Amino acid sequence: MFKKVLIANRGEIALRVIRACHEMGIKTVAVYSTADELSLHVKFANEAVCIGPPPSNESYLNIPRIIAAGEITGADAIHPGYGFLSESAQFSRICEENGFTFLGPTPEIINAMGNKVQAKITMKKAGVPVVPGGEGVLDSPEDAKNKADEMGYPVMLKASAGGGGRGMRLVKKSEDVIPAYKSASQESLTAFGNEDMYIEKFIENPRHVEVQILADSHGNAIHLGERECSIQRRHQKLVEESPSPLVDEETRKLIGAAAVAGAKAVNYVGVGTIEFLMDKNKNYFFMEMNTRIQVEHPVTEMVTGVDLIKQQIKMHAGLKYPEYLQDFKLRGHSIECRINAEDPANNFMPFPGEITNFHMPGGKGVRVDTHAYSGYKIPTQYDSMIGKIIVHAKNRERAIIRMYRALQETIISGPKTTIPYQMAIMENEIFKSGNFDTSFLETFDYNPEKYAFKEEN
Repeated sequence: MFKKVLIANRGEIALRVIRACHEMGIKTVAVYSTADELSLHVKFANEAVCIGPPPSNESYLNIPRIIAAGEITGADAIHPGYGFLSESAQFSRICEENGFTFLGPTPEIINAMGNKVQAKITMKKAGVPVVPGGEGVLDSPEDAKNKADEMGYPVMLKASAGGGGRGMRLVKKSEDVIPAYKSASQESLTAFGNEDMYIEKFIENPRHVEVQILADSHGNAIHLGERECSIQRRHQKLVEESPSPLVDEETRKLIGAAAVAGAKAVNYVGVGTIEFLMDKNKNYFFMEMNTRIQVEHPVTEMVTGVDLIKQQIKMHAGLKYPEYLQDFKLRGHSIECRINAEDPANNFMPFPGEITNFHMPGGKGVRVDTHAYSGYKIPTQYDSMIGKIIVHAKNRERAIIRMYRALQETIISGPKTTIPYQMAIMENEIFKSGNFDTSFLETFDYNPEKYAFKEEN
């Protein structure tokens, strides 16, 4: 087992990894930019090293400085968290070359799954259902138009190296293909340094359902159920839950077996997530694989009782996965709300600044993952997430009630947050019914005046 783990990240995920390590008797090293000097992950790690000024490319994306921090502190493993360098094949390779165990996939796996076209081909060979579409990278805007005309509309143009909704365009008619291709490829080139595009048939009114994978280095892989991630805005998730209201036991076995087959096809080790689009008839299609821990991993932990971070560390230390997980059963229902410093009434404008009053909810079945506190200043340089509220209850109806209560109890003064918006979601009849899809928030009727009391805290 590792003796000291450096966490190459910040915020709530850095704190989450630190807690898991300390419970395992592993010492920790935090790295931080000058903007995060007073963050809790810096306070609670055994050691902390400043790696640069606030801009990410000078700190959390600066590989030489992170490696140097690992060397001077004597760390033997590096955990990348999510975001930043978590899916960087270059970082994974450099960690290995410098004698650190990278607590994530090998560079080969990251490259294979990070390239959406190659990942689709790999999954199709493994027998995993994939979205119908043109195979391979498109040659040109004209090639995209020809394939779209053959396939029939609507279609989705996607960046091969994309993620987070960038480099993605929905096209509903022939004359829009070429301009959509040009803007998406330029966006992809700017964001990822890669302008390759591919095309797929657009699945109308889909659900976004993802399966949690756990795999060891001995050739064993299992799934730990699915998560429903359809409540999203511009491909950014706001509410996640497990299990999915749409998935029954038979479908769970099928989609879980497909995810396991996909993981085994690339000899995956550690924790990972295979994401699917699912139509109203419960047909499911591979979308992508995230080769890291997910933001929404707590909902799976709540319904399975499995600490995914601890298991991730154990898998990379060469241990076998616990055999009792073969017969795991989902227990109850869990919902997570990502609390962001954004103004829902003003097109979700980011709202950095000082938190002047801070109270998180508690009580039975409530978990809070956050790095914030009263007096904490939300930096302008990073994402706006303040933390996550996760609830667990006997069933989905009670979980929704519990989440609403937890959101009511939450006090965050200073920045505006997504809490009022999420309270409105919990009260929405369509959401309560479980009969929604990824377009839910496009027509969601939010009345900020009804929840003005939350802004007065």
